[in-house]
Amino acid sequence: MREHDFDDAPKSSKMRRRRFDDDPQPQRSGRLTEAEKLRLSRVREDAYTAELELPEGADRWSTWADSEQGPHPRPDWLVTSDAAADFELGVLKTGKEADVFVIERAVAEGESCLLAAKRYRSGEHRLFHRDAGYLEGRRMRRSRESRAIANRTVFGRNLIAEQWAVAEFAALSRLWSVGAPVPYPVQRDGTELLLEFLADADRQGAPRLAQCRPDPEQLRELWEQLVAALELFAAHRLTHGDLSAYNVLVHDGHLMVIDLPQVVDLVANPAGAEFLARDVANISRWFAGRGLSEQVVDAGALTAHLLAVAGLG
Repeated sequence: MREHDFDDAPKSSKMRRRRFDDDPQPQRSGRLTEAEKLRLSRVREDAYTAELELPEGADRWSTWADSEQGPHPRPDWLVTSDAAADFELGVLKTGKEADVFVIERAVAEGESCLLAAKRYRSGEHRLFHRDAGYLEGRRMRRSRESRAIANRTVFGRNLIAEQWAVAEFAALSRLWSVGAPVPYPVQRDGTELLLEFLADADRQGAPRLAQCRPDPEQLRELWEQLVAALELFAAHRLTHGDLSAYNVLVHDGHLMVIDLPQVVDLVANPAGAEFLARDVANISRWFAGRGLSEQVVDAGALTAHLLAVAGLG
């Protein structure tokens, strides 16, 4: 993440400590984001590059070079060649805020990889429920943008979509870099995120925790993995913000946390402790409902422990 510009601050003011919620804001001029301008520019350029025909069945050339790219070290499986094209294979999930598609990025007769393309919906149709609480503590540099978000204008809703995409990409990048069980964030292009697609050898997507029926031994192992993941989040003063058995995958026996646009900074957000307690309560109920004993699943004790880990206990 880069430092924000503080246009209204006096030159002599001291620089404050950077916080997680100071996410990189999309650069913009007028009412179009720079990413959207680049996208339009690429569309215009296509008219002059007709000789570069897409491979049969491809939907577009790789957008890697023109996007905000994921953290180092980059996985060996990732295809970054400029000669790669993207093939859309189908819809993985539809939702109120975003749809997720499966994409294969491949070089003709060469390497390929599977990606999950998460595309936030347009401002006219988006339903970011409860977003005011999640956005608390996230700072916008320009008063015009803040007013647009507060008034939920079309421009404001588009800003929210991009802000959530920026926040999710930044959170995934940070958490992946410290070893958290999250998919690798490949790139962000405007309101589209490309992420590691967690699949088995047959290219079948990893099931959600809610779809699994683990035996008692597996259930205890998954619980311990979950606690370790929550501890790592808390150590970086974060909580998921909407944690449930539906946004945790089980990939090769390992829990992987997904869907993080609403990630909450436990310090910057005044309701951070409440979001943490709700996350713990929601996921604890699922494990208790599958038979894990109350001695193991104690939501109150776990919440207190995580707050202590975050230095807030």
